[in-house]
Amino acid sequence: MPKVTEETRRPRVGVVGGGQLARMMCESASQWGLDLSVLAAAQDDAAVAGAPDVVVGAPHDHDLVRAWATGCDVITFDHELVDLDFFAEIEASGVVVAPSPRALKFATSKAFQRTQMADAGIPVPKFLVLASYDRDAVDAFVAAAPHGVVVKADRGGYDGRGVLTPSTNAEVHDAVRDMLVAGAVVLEERVQLLQEIAGLLVRGRRGDQVAYPLVTTVQRDGMCVEVTYPTRLDPDLLEEAQDVVRRVGDQVDAVGVLAVELFVTPDGVLLNEVATRPHNSGHWTIEGCTTSQFENHLRAVAGLPLGGTAALFPNATMVNVVGSATPGSLVDALAVPGAHIHDYGKAWRPGRKLGHVTVVGTGPDVRVRAWEGAEALGTSATKESS
Repeated sequence: MPKVTEETRRPRVGVVGGGQLARMMCESASQWGLDLSVLAAAQDDAAVAGAPDVVVGAPHDHDLVRAWATGCDVITFDHELVDLDFFAEIEASGVVVAPSPRALKFATSKAFQRTQMADAGIPVPKFLVLASYDRDAVDAFVAAAPHGVVVKADRGGYDGRGVLTPSTNAEVHDAVRDMLVAGAVVLEERVQLLQEIAGLLVRGRRGDQVAYPLVTTVQRDGMCVEVTYPTRLDPDLLEEAQDVVRRVGDQVDAVGVLAVELFVTPDGVLLNEVATRPHNSGHWTIEGCTTSQFENHLRAVAGLPLGGTAALFPNATMVNVVGSATPGSLVDALAVPGAHIHDYGKAWRPGRKLGHVTVVGTGPDVRVRAWEGAEALGTSATKESS
């Protein structure tokens, strides 16, 4: 038998969460035989069917997680809804946690993220953090926000949950009081939005870093429904956006994929949110780039060399399949030329993100075909005109 050395041994990677991101990590890991173990919340989680090893349990079951972690060289995440203090203990015990609990805090706490980024001079919307109800402070903030305000829960929001856009001053106060029951609240000015874009950085354990091309994203009710490459920005704005992504990456210092969502406004580029994991805005990289975001995330957290991020085609569009009243037809979707279908294996439910369709190619017709594929599958999302 050949001797197993540190250079040839394949590290065991544990993934907290069994959702669609973990499922796509499993698909990527299977291509090169990475030893992967998934901590899934339930036996019917999306990743369970394709995971080489599964432990069923909740991330807040500390005894179970400690036992599972002893068999892992590194732990990463398919979501950020975890106890950061507990995973700091796991890290202190000798297991590599990537991204680190400190980096995860940027994604788990909107108040922390906004405050840290503003202090670092990174452009963000005007905001106010409230730990308790303050009528005068709310009134003053609303009065200074001519386009209205957004009320966000500090923790737990995702795909539009935990985010409200009240239309009257009274509704703002009601939203703040209601959200404060669960914890701190962030008030933000509503910006004049020209478009939303996103960038992905990947940082390895060795300090190496790569970046994916920027993309344009389209949201419906707080949920991403479309991602298009390339983004169409004039050169100055493109450079500004890339600079913001780099500066955010330096602040977060996350090992693995860091997704940076940006607002393009009449006054320039503003940071919207960050995610310290593979992200919906990067699903197009599976077919569209030299190395997918999922493979690069696993390479990064496992301490392996990162792969290239160049786009393989001039155009790419990804459309999410969001559950409608009834499922559509897989046969019809597969009949769309060039449609790459990704089914997450979830039970069909209206409003639920169930899969995505990507089309890559040389012309703008890829967007038409991506939507045809998603609509054939029964997505409830609707397409904006070009």
